[in-house]
Amino acid sequence: MAIHVEGLGARYGKFRVWENINLDIDEPGLVGILGPNGVGKSTLMYALNKIIEPSEGSVLIDGVDVKDMDYKDIAKIVAYVPQQSNETFSMSVLDTVLMGRYPVSGFTTSREDVRIATRCLKMMGITDLAMRKFNELSAGQHQKVMIARGLAQQPKILLLDEPTSNLDVYHQVYVMKLLRDIAKENGIIVIVICHDLNVASRFADRLILMSKGEIVADGPAGSVITKENIKDVYNMDSDVVDVDGRPYVIFHVDESIRSEGLM
Repeated sequence: MAIHVEGLGARYGKFRVWENINLDIDEPGLVGILGPNGVGKSTLMYALNKIIEPSEGSVLIDGVDVKDMDYKDIAKIVAYVPQQSNETFSMSVLDTVLMGRYPVSGFTTSREDVRIATRCLKMMGITDLAMRKFNELSAGQHQKVMIARGLAQQPKILLLDEPTSNLDVYHQVYVMKLLRDIAKENGIIVIVICHDLNVASRFADRLILMSKGEIVADGPAGSVITKENIKDVYNMDSDVVDVDGRPYVIFHVDESIRSEGLM
């Protein structure tokens, strides 16, 4: 499975989000997309999944342009987990996760579908929630259920928009490690938007750093998470130290904030 992005551009009305984005992801693994708010990280994910149509350029999945693919056919290959779920249906958690089987099984639920959904609940550590109503859960529990639903699709490409945003520190680490292991064990591409540089650095096989409508760095954590890139992209002073062979960022908060005239 391979993703090929060529000359991609996106607009919202007259506002240009980015242009001439070129990107190839052709190896299984966990890919992290980093960058400040508003640089188009989510928009790029929408373009990969045909949620939006780019203003120019193309997205090819295994050589096929997504604009020529049916949505159901895309769903057999690509699963998307949004940052927040606005769904308020009152069905059980198990039935919610079973919705991920629709692209494969349609409206008929088999024993195999239930087995897969149950396994995904177990992977996320939420089997105890199986019979709870989805609309009665906390934000963090919602997030875990939606990730389980994405996993239940058994996709070849899994897209997650800030999957750890509503989770505590333990579960942030748990989920990122789980996603890395799933990518490795199943030979799939997992793409995650993440704001925590240190969590992304620790678990991602590849990082893509975006800023001001372009990709400014792309590669292993050591080449992307640098003092220079952090200063350029986030306007923050920092030290970057090595921890277990991965870069770890220590921000100089007082100095950075004072430089903006806020202290």
